[in-house]
Amino acid sequence: MRADRLVSLVLLLRQRGRLTADTLARELEVSPRTVLRDIEALSAAGVPVHSERGRHGGFALLPGFRTELTGMNHDEALALLAAGSGRGEQAFGLGSALASAIRKVVDALPESHRATAGDAAQRLLVDPDTDLLARRAAVEEVDGATMIAVRRAVLAGRRLRIHYAAADRAPQWRTVDPIGLVTVRERGYLLATRSGEDRTYRLSRVRAAEELPEAAQRPDRVDLDRIWRERSARFLSGGDHLSVRVRVHPGRREELLGTVLAVRAEAPDADGWSRLEVTFQDARHAEWALWHLGPDAEALSPPSLRRALHDRAAGIAARYADSA
Repeated sequence: MRADRLVSLVLLLRQRGRLTADTLARELEVSPRTVLRDIEALSAAGVPVHSERGRHGGFALLPGFRTELTGMNHDEALALLAAGSGRGEQAFGLGSALASAIRKVVDALPESHRATAGDAAQRLLVDPDTDLLARRAAVEEVDGATMIAVRRAVLAGRRLRIHYAAADRAPQWRTVDPIGLVTVRERGYLLATRSGEDRTYRLSRVRAAEELPEAAQRPDRVDLDRIWRERSARFLSGGDHLSVRVRVHPGRREELLGTVLAVRAEAPDADGWSRLEVTFQDARHAEWALWHLGPDAEALSPPSLRRALHDRAAGIAARYADSA
């Protein structure tokens, strides 16, 4: 860990020039005292880092220390820089690792690519925190230490003990054989088996995790994309989920998609609206979601949902009848 941090410190100084101990501490997620110890270690190792006193002082490097990654072209470098600009970098707790990797790639780029790729990346933004209506994206938080334990067990092929809180149930400890990790629409999932049965766990509901010493019972090779599709299909075909046909205004389409479990079909309507077949958790979920879209959505089926929305609207209209 310290070796990686020392490399990152050198790269920060190379790319940004003079930086204070407080700035370096924030970037490296350590204390200023740790930064000072790292600076001393670099100096002892012969790295030409020096301090500059005064109001605008800090630490800086003498020119040098460059290795070039000549095989990477401009578009490849731009793709890496853009990947680090969105919230997706936090997937599976790897945000700081991605930031460190990008610093190393940028430092290794040929001079001709470094400036142009950096300037171009400033014009690309992936998944900002809010949309144009200032609505914040719903990002599920996962405890850092828990995520590290889960990720290590998945990658090392070890069994995993998790303290998991299923919906509307008290947390319980379970021992599972982890298969892989999936992130979709800002939600993370652990694909696993338990006593030979397929299990899918939402990472935000894992309260604690412990990597066990014994090897996980799982195949050597895995096709996560296929497994995810199969589990998704089983999930949609079971339980009391409600399939709904709906029309929605194009300006509210994304809002609708943010509330459904799945989209089974979609086609444009003659008036520019979209006609979709979607799945909700149950009838109450569907009624709540479509009511919030107001006149910008129309439930086409099932008839029971149309009646429920009609009755709710009629009740509101009656409440305000004397204001007409």
